[in-house]
Formats: sequence, C-alpha cells, structure tokens
Amino acid sequence: MSDFHWDYEVFLFIGVLLTLVAWLFSKFKKLHRSENTYLRFIVSTGSFFPLLLLVLSVRSFAFEPFRIPSSSMMPTLLTGDFIYVNKSAYGVKMPVFNTTLITTGSPQQGDVFVFRSVDDPAVDVIKRVIGVPGDHIRYDELSKKMYVNDELLSEQFNGPYSGFYDDINPKGLKQKITSTGKTEHTVLYSNRVRRSYQYTDLVVPEGHYFAMGDNRDFSSDSRVWGLVPEKNIVGKAERIWMHWRPSAFFEGLKRIGTKL
Repeated sequence: MSDFHWDYEVFLFIGVLLTLVAWLFSKFKKLHRSENTYLRFIVSTGSFFPLLLLVLSVRSFAFEPFRIPSSSMMPTLLTGDFIYVNKSAYGVKMPVFNTTLITTGSPQQGDVFVFRSVDDPAVDVIKRVIGVPGDHIRYDELSKKMYVNDELLSEQFNGPYSGFYDDINPKGLKQKITSTGKTEHTVLYSNRVRRSYQYTDLVVPEGHYFAMGDNRDFSSDSRVWGLVPEKNIVGKAERIWMHWRPSAFFEGLKRIGTKL
C-alpha cells in the first residue's frame, strides 16, 4: 500500500461503497420510512449507487478522458488535446489498488500510453513506448540517436517544424520522420538544446518499459527518471476526442478524431 494515493478514483470508490450501504439499508431495513429526517436523507443517497457504480466501472475498466497539459509529446499531441484512453488495452485492473485481474495484452513499441508518474503517482504522464522487457536501450547524447537492441531507429529529416508552439519551446525546432516498432511518427529536435541524461544505456527488465516523449529535447522521460513499472500503467491512448485552445479554435477542430 506504499503506492496508495488519494485521487478522484479513490473518492469515487468510497462514494460507491457509502451509497451501496445506504441502498442496502433502504431495501432491507425500510429506514426511508423512519421519522428521523436526517436518517431518511442518508438512506436516500442510496439512489445514487447505480449511477456511481456505472461511472466507476466505465472509468476503471473501459475508458477515461485525459487532457494533455504539456508539450512533451509534440507534434503528436498538443497542449489542449483531450484524449481517449483505453483502460483495458493491457489488462483489467482492480480500481484504486491497481492490481491486474485479467491480462489482455502488453504495451508494444510505438504505443502512446498513459501511466502514473514514477516520481509522483498522483500525476498522470503520457509518453511513447520505446523499449519493452528484454530490449537493450542506448541513447547517444551527442548525436541524439536512439538505438534499440543495437539497431539505430532511423530518422528522416522532414523540414523545420511550423506547427503550434508552446511558450516554453523556442522557435526553430526541426522535425524528423521515424519508426518505433511498427509505428511511423514524427519527432522534434532543437539544434540549440543539449541535455545530459542519467539513463542512456540499459536493458529493460521484466515488468518495466522505457518511455520517451516525441518532443525529444523538451521531454522529461525514462532518460531522466528511469523505467516505467507495469503496475503504474493506466492504459493505451487511442484517439483525440476534443481539442480546446482558444487561440486556434478552427485548427483544433481538425484534430478531433485523430488516431494515435
């Protein structure tokens, strides 16, 4: 229970338990007929039990919406994107305790996935899977090249990036087309930024994953804080279902429905 943290799901789970108790009392004890107004009010909350149970079930086992808070996954995801996350893509987990009940799959190279931060489990993070268990990962800080099992992830220069910029990103990013696993996608680099990382040469152990952001020089990821434990994984990001950025409203409309 050392990984336990209070979040929306915990309060929702508690709400389900409390309304369940009230619902059972209303069914079997007939306390809704009590002359005690306070007691009748408590028992009446049982009517919310089916609704809360439905919300908890959908959120825990089916899908959950997330809002992209940063630019670390540019240009794949932009600040202001709202994404649909498939909670059962990799397994069915017990709400709150996050114990895997049924395994339905595992993250693959190239997947965009959401997980609880290694540093702070109360924070959700989204990155791309670069390495899976057994992979040898090596990142060359000077050339900014990524190697998986001693094979270079090829990148093809695709011109300067001309899309949306966050305030934290300097102008002049360049974009490259690369393939991670079977997934072709675009990554961004900056000629003016060079960073030193702690985890640049390792073999991914069982039950862990190596994750990176597509905005390579502006992403805090497995190069910085290490591997993602399987128990931290929330689900697979599937599509953008909404985008909200008042400064580019019509551009945002074009992103709705984009498959990740």
